[in-house]
Formats: sequence, C-alpha cells, structure tokens
Amino acid sequence: MIKNLKDNQDYSYNVLVKVIGASLLIGFLIGCVDTVFGRVLLILSDFRTSHFNYVIPFLGLIGMVIVFLYQKADARASKGMGLLFAVSQEAEKEIPLVMLPLVTVATWLTHLFGGSAGREGVAVQLGATISHAFSKFFSFENSSRLFLVTGMAAGFAGLFQTPLAAVFFGLEILVLGKLQLPALLPMTIASFVASATSHVLGLEKFAHFVNVSLTFNALLFCKLALLGLIFGLVGNAFAALLAYAKQKVKEVMYNPYYRILFGGIVLSLLFLMLYHGRYSGLGTNLIDASFSGKDIYFYDWLLKLVLTVATLAIGFQGGEVTPLFAIGASLGVVLANVFGLPVEFVAAAGYISVFGSATNTLLAPIFIGGEVFGFANLPYFALIMIFAYSLNRKHSIYTGQEVLTF
Repeated sequence: MIKNLKDNQDYSYNVLVKVIGASLLIGFLIGCVDTVFGRVLLILSDFRTSHFNYVIPFLGLIGMVIVFLYQKADARASKGMGLLFAVSQEAEKEIPLVMLPLVTVATWLTHLFGGSAGREGVAVQLGATISHAFSKFFSFENSSRLFLVTGMAAGFAGLFQTPLAAVFFGLEILVLGKLQLPALLPMTIASFVASATSHVLGLEKFAHFVNVSLTFNALLFCKLALLGLIFGLVGNAFAALLAYAKQKVKEVMYNPYYRILFGGIVLSLLFLMLYHGRYSGLGTNLIDASFSGKDIYFYDWLLKLVLTVATLAIGFQGGEVTPLFAIGASLGVVLANVFGLPVEFVAAAGYISVFGSATNTLLAPIFIGGEVFGFANLPYFALIMIFAYSLNRKHSIYTGQEVLTF
C-alpha cells in the first residue's frame, strides 16, 4: 500500500494503524458535518416549499450574494469539485478550509431561494476538505491522494448513508478506468463510520425496497439493455449540456454578477409558472412521487434536467446527483409502461443509471441500487448499468475527471 515503506514492514504496519485511526476520526467528523449540512438543508427546503411565493422573487439577488462570497474568499475555493481533481493530479497542493463554510452557506442559500440543485457535490467537498487536512501529518507516498479519496467517499456516505456505494464512488471517480485501491481500507472505514454517525444523529436516509419477480430470458435482456442505453443517453446529455451551458453563459454575459442576477430572475419566473416550485430544490418531490404512485408528467424529467443545468450554469451552488436521481426516476416511470415492466423497478433503474452515466461510474450506482432498493435486484441493475456506462466515456459532470486510455 505504501511504496516508500515496504522495505520496513514494522514501520509500514505502524503507519497503517495510524491511518486506520485517522480514518475513524475522519469518518466521525464528516458524519457530524454532513448531518448539520443535511438537516439544515431539509429545514430550509421545507421553509421554501411553505413560503415559495415569498422567497422565489429573490433568487437573482441572493445569487449576487453567493458570487460576492466566492470572490472574497480564497480563489481556489471557486473551483469547487474541480479543486479536488486538481489536488489529485498534484496541480494544487491543498484544499483551503474556507471551503467548509463557503460551499455550505452558498448551497443553503441556493436551495432556500428556489434553485434547482443537488447536495452531494457539497458533501464530497466537505469530506475531502476535512480528510485532506490530515495528510499533512503523514509523509508516505501518495498520502495526499489517499486522504483525498477517503474524504470524498466518507462525505458521500455520510450524506446518503450508502457506505458501500460511497466506497466504490471514491474508488472510481478520479480516473475513469482505474480504481484507487491503495485507499480501499481507510476509505471503507471512514465511509461506514460517517454513515453510522449521520444515522445516529438523525439524518434521514432515502430507501425504498423494490420487490419484483422477473423471468430472465432473451426478451427481458433486450428490454434491460435498451433501458440502459436510454438512461445512459440522458445522463450523457445532462453532462454534455451542463458543460456547454457553463461555457456559453460566460460568453453571453461575462460579468458573474449580471449573469446570476438576470439568470436568477428568469429562473424565478420559470419556477413560478411551472407548478409553483415543482422543479426547485433537490427533486426529492419527484423521487417521492415516482415511488409512491403520485402523478408524474411525461415531461418532468426533461424540465428538471434543463432547469438544473440552468441553475448550475449561471453560478448557483450545489451538486448534481440528487437531481440526476430525480431525472432518472421520473423518466423511469414514463418508460415503465412502454416496456411493460413494474413502475417502481424501472424508476429505480433510472435513479441509479442516469447518475452513473453522468458521473462515468459503474460500480457505485449498482451498489446504490442495492443499498437503496434491495440487493435482490443487483443482477438486473448491473446489466442495465453496463449498457448505460458503455455510452459515456467522454462527458462527465466532473470535468476534471481523468480518462485512462487503453
């Protein structure tokens, strides 16, 4: 695991014990921070839903506050997830601690005033910031990357309470085609501790057991493969459109204050007109509707996709994963009748595979499927994800992701 220490077995074991100890502490700290972030976010989201007409008109103005906060903070913090990838590639040496309050407050404001965004990118940044700070106490080779991916995984685990999926997310996310296996043990310990900590502290977890009985034959194989391709195209489209939109809005309006002000005003009007906030926030309302038999319109997934891309492209803060879950689940409801498959099953398949395609991950979404919807469905989820993953080896919501060529 530690190349510089392999000639001195006793010392390497000593370092391993210290790394494990650090992982326990890292997991606990990240679980606590994720809980505060997540619970406050839910409170603010509930407040927004109850007072939507009063808060949505201020979306553009609050966007200017977010831009101001980022411009006054450490310039490196404005890179967001890109900074984590820069650290992994040694283009940057450290993650400034100001990331912790900055990304947290900016995301709370985005959600409070109605922006369509996620939360996982924030949790991953929080986890990486906390964990990477521990690397200065260790001098073995690649300690920076080890603690970076450990924190990224633990941040994901603490927020979603899917520790196995978080481990594979950390393994896969930095380099497409290469697993970060040297960090496997500390990553696993930190992820499970973070998940358990946030659970004990009362952060809610979304889980919905999907019980299906499918006969595996050639027809089912073709249906699952085609579903994977469709979900893969949607995830790929989200990632490509997000990258394109971020570039284009800067060309149209270079000043970030004007961009987020006028863009926020347009978005606030759209959110008002489109069912009074149905597409604001995380998208958990669409996820809930997808698995509870409530109304899902055939265009829900598309509007959520477009409005999330617009929110993030003009400068609001948050992640992409929960909206991707919502996009996939609501699209799955639409496709279920077309394919003649159980609605909840196809919604679950969309939930994981649109996310997997947009992030260029294969194993993480499969295990999200197991931890959220039941491990009995894993063979079906794996097959769908293989086809979804096969379509996307270029675009990713994480533009700093490296691609290993074969």
